[in-house]
Amino acid sequence: MPDAPPRPEPFTPQTTAAALEDLRARLRATRWPDTPEDAGWSLGTDLAYLRELVAYWADGFDWPAQEAALARLPRFRVPLGGLGIHVVHVRAAAAAGPVLPLVLSHGWPDSFWRYTKVIPLLTDPGAHGADPADAFDVVVPDMPGYGYSDRPTARPLDAIAVAPCGPS
Repeated sequence: MPDAPPRPEPFTPQTTAAALEDLRARLRATRWPDTPEDAGWSLGTDLAYLRELVAYWADGFDWPAQEAALARLPRFRVPLGGLGIHVVHVRAAAAAGPVLPLVLSHGWPDSFWRYTKVIPLLTDPGAHGADPADAFDVVVPDMPGYGYSDRPTARPLDAIAVAPCGPS
């Protein structure tokens, strides 16, 4: 008897307050390099810009609000090749007939977040002035080691191994 196919399980991550405070503390403890006055971007990242960015991440960025925004997407984890793979799966709105699935794959390094603005356009085109019959079921996996997918512990995976039709 063949093995049953892997079953996706609903997934809702939640970052602990301790993890967020640890991150903020590490950001605040950044050791800044010496740079010539007014070097700007000529020697790499502009130090004033980087200080501002780090200060924002330490004290201004609202991660719980971002998690709430992420939670509006139907998210799952599925065991594949010994790894837990995170996937967003949004079904077409008001489908009147068969709907084509559309798999969106992000690049290196990236995550499903890359596609959050286009998912509603693809799953509910009628709400955006297009033909509702053009809706897709959209599937966006996080590649192994990115986003909320497990990272491989064995040899690094190449582009063929992580492709939707890659070897198992």
